[in-house]
Amino acid sequence: MSRNDHHGPARGQGHHHHDSTDIDWNVMAPLLEQGAELNGPLYREAAGWLAGQIPAGAVRRVLDVGSGPGVLTALLAEVFPYAEVVAVDATPELLDRAAERAVRSGYADRFRAVHAELPGDLAALGTADVVWAGDSLHHMGDQRAAVAGLAGLLRTGGLLAVVEGGLTARHLPRDIGIGRPGLEARLEGAHSLWFAEMRDALPGAKDEPEDWREMLAGAGLTGGGTKSFLLDLPAPLPEAAREHVALALSRRRESAERWLDADDLKVIDRLLDPDDPQGLANRPDVFLLAARTVHTARRG
Repeated sequence: MSRNDHHGPARGQGHHHHDSTDIDWNVMAPLLEQGAELNGPLYREAAGWLAGQIPAGAVRRVLDVGSGPGVLTALLAEVFPYAEVVAVDATPELLDRAAERAVRSGYADRFRAVHAELPGDLAALGTADVVWAGDSLHHMGDQRAAVAGLAGLLRTGGLLAVVEGGLTARHLPRDIGIGRPGLEARLEGAHSLWFAEMRDALPGAKDEPEDWREMLAGAGLTGGGTKSFLLDLPAPLPEAAREHVALALSRRRESAERWLDADDLKVIDRLLDPDDPQGLANRPDVFLLAARTVHTARRG
């Protein structure tokens, strides 16, 4: 229920592919940006790890594929200070926010926004020394072909970073005092069924074991590594984080509703009720704990 709930519709962290064409981006964009900023410590650490794998002086162009409002784009601009950074997204409103962030953060002179629908527009992105694909590949029907396509954008010695996997965010104890214990585990299971349906409905969908290192190697890339990064915001959460958890739970309820029983749905509705003493807005035990995994490899 944060960026780490990366398989949800209109995901909250900002690097995403959008499945809905009727989203009110005047409302959603600030919420995505807020979610991205909550995950800032995790992604700052990941960007630093990435920068340790390729000399900053050798990086002249960086692609942030699925950039959303540009929070991660800003971190990439920070760790690669000599590079043009390119925010790539399918939503113009989010690219506008990425451009505004570039101005506020002082790298507008080396920022570029590219409106693109992937994988169809992949070839139009141009080559780069670093390509960051954050939570975007699982929204492409043929994930192996998508990895190969991104690898093909790399210049000699360039680095591809694929952000997929990790651990789904948790926010509540196993027993929350209402309903059956284990609500989040059941919600995760229901959401997995939704995710499988989403994948099956994608154009050109192919069943593919999600062995990202094997796919990177199959695309002709070598070296690199895999590392997971932890986000740990203990209870009690500040108001902004609590609001984000509530928003994410609301989206999760919508996607998983068909696979949850009536009792669990009633509990979720109570959690989302700001006036309920047991709701997320009033509980002292709400936290945010998740991990995201980054896989990297290089073109020889």
